Amino acid sequence: MSVSRIPYLTGIELVPNRAPNNEYPFNLRAIRTLKLRLTHPVTFFVGENGTGKSTLIEAIAELCGFPASGGGRSESGAGHGPEREAALTKALRPAFKKRPRDGYFFRAEFQAHLASLLDQRQKDPDFIGDPYARYGGRSLFTRSHGEAFLTLFQERIGEGLYLFDEPESALSPQRQLTLLAYMNQWAANGRSQFIIATHSPNLLTFPGAQILSFDNTIHPIALEDTTHYQITKGILDSPERYWTHLICGEDNHEP
Repeated sequence: MSVSRIPYLTGIELVPNRAPNNEYPFNLRAIRTLKLRLTHPVTFFVGENGTGKSTLIEAIAELCGFPASGGGRSESGAGHGPEREAALTKALRPAFKKRPRDGYFFRAEFQAHLASLLDQRQKDPDFIGDPYARYGGRSLFTRSHGEAFLTLFQERIGEGLYLFDEPESALSPQRQLTLLAYMNQWAANGRSQFIIATHSPNLLTFPGAQILSFDNTIHPIALEDTTHYQITKGILDSPERYWTHLICGEDNHEP
């Protein structure tokens, strides 16, 4: 699928003179050399913890008008999470084919803050409208963690730009496949785009997706070459070999 099929964000790069050299997150190698060209409607960011995936997703969200702590535009300025502003945002230059009219930033670690915001709005006599209208019709706290995640995806995914940071964190493998089905349904229409930071090899199987590794410099990588795929396949194919290594490693660290 060519870049012409991408409906919204086609690239993003760091503007060097806006970036402090030795401050986080600008000291991350993947960020220092940031110059991305997005080639598919579904893009995955992969890599080890601390390489800058979530940091970049957060900044892209702010460039799209979504709050840094997660949510849609109706939650902008609500102050419902600990993040008020992404440090990276002002140092980036995005390239939009056109700006999305709708979308959502799903941030797994702060999802409870969003659920609390909706409950507060429900109790606020001055709040106009139904705060649960786009979240399944009732408090997200009335569902299990995974059910709340899935409800949000089901209700909020549509035409627009969707940014997900570790959406798999509360989803069973079966529910991860359900999320993939939702994504496929909307990505096929040419009016939806997804950018996802993930550690899930299940999600990475999305057909034709662009996978970008953040290990060292940002670069394209095949599913089979990701450590996510290799470790998962290896431990399922031969758990005893991995456990021998893990146990021997523990023994070597004994005093």
